[in-house]
Amino acid sequence: MGLIAAELERHGISTVVIQLLRLVAEKVRPPRALMVPFRHGYPLDTPNDPAKQIAVIEAALELLEDPALEPPALVDFSPEARG
Repeated sequence: MGLIAAELERHGISTVVIQLLRLVAEKVRPPRALMVPFRHGYPLDTPNDPAKQIAVIEAALELLEDPALEPPALVDFSPEARG
């Protein structure tokens, strides 16, 4: 997904990748990536837990709104900081 995100950005479309594997994000360097600490296959955390899933999506979208964030950016998701 990181390579696709980079190509979309080259065409003027802003993107955010929710990333499970730090090594992949560091190698591919997507424009904006939210590094999540969840098990493989669960980028939004626990199934059937909308509050947790919404927190991840909100954190990802906030990366688009941060004017100080210079691509490529890898930001760690912090569930504790989100309440």
